[in-house]
Amino acid sequence: MAIEASFTLQQADFPLTAVFEQLTDVTIELDRVVPTGDAVIPYFWISADDTGKLTTDLSEDIGIEQIKVIDEVEKQMFVRIDWNLSRESILTAIVNTDITLLSGIGTEEQWTFEVRASEQQVLSDFQTYCKDHDIPIELTELHAISSFKSDREFDLTDGQREALVLAYSNGYFDSPREATQADLAAELGITRQAVSSRLQRGTRRLVASALITPEE
Repeated sequence: MAIEASFTLQQADFPLTAVFEQLTDVTIELDRVVPTGDAVIPYFWISADDTGKLTTDLSEDIGIEQIKVIDEVEKQMFVRIDWNLSRESILTAIVNTDITLLSGIGTEEQWTFEVRASEQQVLSDFQTYCKDHDIPIELTELHAISSFKSDREFDLTDGQREALVLAYSNGYFDSPREATQADLAAELGITRQAVSSRLQRGTRRLVASALITPEE
């Protein structure tokens, strides 16, 4: 049975540490694309109020060979990263096992990765690889992928449901938006990064539960 899991990793244990040192109130999020070559997770969005202060010379980070800014839009940078996979990290664990990466979000405190495994053994192999190579991941969520649901139980955490309901009620999903993530964060008493993570992961679970069949 296919299963999904979430892992956290301290920010210092993943490449791109220099980005958090250069910018303030920054969030880095994986941009999922269908792979067409050998590149490993090449695209990321960097969000911060002061993205203009970021230098693309991150050569001191041994986990990165090159980073290139593709575009800049409203306090966000869209970047392409060529990784140096000679350094063991969660990236090499993904490359060398059959795990599938679903999402990745980094903040000043930690990275959160959501993965999918076709069976329990695949997830165990991933965890074993991380342990054998001193990659300090921490399992935070684990659940089986269930069949199509006809009721309102979508495997949301309480925090995800609360954030989604508040966002809907306050017009966050309207066009134009009537509320920002900062507004939601203030009302919930959490950081904007935490709101962004809850909305992104909660929306993905809603779509997976309501629209995606096991065959897909």
